Amino acid sequence: MGEAGTTQPQGDKIRKAVRWISDMCREHPEKSRAKIVKEAEVRFDLTPRECTFLDHQRDKN
Repeated sequence: MGEAGTTQPQGDKIRKAVRWISDMCREHPEKSRAKIVKEAEVRFDLTPRECTFLDHQRDKN
């Protein structure tokens, strides 16, 4: 039961990652968006499905 309190709600990691990506793009316009997205995927320990979602969103922008 103690472990359940430490897990993040479904979708929370992706929301935090999207917010972080937005902040990084704004703060570091010299960095490529693709590199920032890849870093977010690792930093927020996203699932393959979440990574695919971010990759598709990156391609649209």
